[in-house]
Amino acid sequence: MSTHFPYESMKERQDALERLDLKIYWGRYEIRVLRFHLTTFPPGKIVSFHKHAEFEFHFIPRGKGTVIMEETPYSLREGMFYLTGPNVLHYQEADPVEPMDELCLHVDITQVDEQELHKENRSLPAADPWEIAEAEDCMEKLKELPLKPTMDIHRAMPYFLEAYQASLEKYPGLYTTIKHCIIQILIRTVRAYASKPTEAELPSRDMKAYRYQLAMEYIYANSAGEVVLDDVAEKLHISSRQLQRIFKDQADGRSFSEILEDVRLESVCRRLLDTDWSIDKIALHEGFSSGSYLHTVFRKRYGFTPSTYRTMKVKS
Repeated sequence: MSTHFPYESMKERQDALERLDLKIYWGRYEIRVLRFHLTTFPPGKIVSFHKHAEFEFHFIPRGKGTVIMEETPYSLREGMFYLTGPNVLHYQEADPVEPMDELCLHVDITQVDEQELHKENRSLPAADPWEIAEAEDCMEKLKELPLKPTMDIHRAMPYFLEAYQASLEKYPGLYTTIKHCIIQILIRTVRAYASKPTEAELPSRDMKAYRYQLAMEYIYANSAGEVVLDDVAEKLHISSRQLQRIFKDQADGRSFSEILEDVRLESVCRRLLDTDWSIDKIALHEGFSSGSYLHTVFRKRYGFTPSTYRTMKVKS
């Protein structure tokens, strides 16, 4: 009984990806795709010693054979892959009896010279600092990988098929999908050779500042209605006491009630200038129980009444 070969569809249009003039940017690197396909070596097929000026990723989804890199021979079998970097002399041979399929990604990787781009009135696409650092790390590791095959334990191969299907179906996000696939192949290649996993240094938040920001966004959005400390704390999944400490730390010692009052008074000031509403109407729209209560709070805070504030600002 023959088993299903998931990459069989890639034989229908073997040059589908290579018809695309693919040039992607990752961090500070330009990656130009030269070859990106599935090919089959018939039994006994030999590709004599040769080398490239670029990187070539060789994945074996089915079959077996032999590769010689520099002077060392290695057996190949289903699920393995190897990388031949720039100027690495290598030789390939399929098994005498069994054919060997190979997924090939052949890329030219160059670090972008930003000064040259500037001379040509071009600029490098914006990149996140973390992306720049990860791309740099991956490229440095690619240059240092050992010249021997290993197993595709992180499953880079399925990204060949995903890129191929994207190129045929031409669905929205085609370019981004293929870019993602190429980068994943590079990353998973590096990971497969890693002796042990390392803890990634991902960006982390200042949680106090982050929760304070979320609390303020909630207060600004709901200040016209009834806002209580417990409700805001519940939205942040923290205790009311913890939220009070965050306000004291992040808002110059102000309490929740003082912050809420400040936000409401800011809105009152805008209403006084942007509308001709009465003081009573403004009070009800901005979370105050009455015009007289707003009058008292406003005068205590600013030293004059809402009506005086409106007159002063209009005259100025």
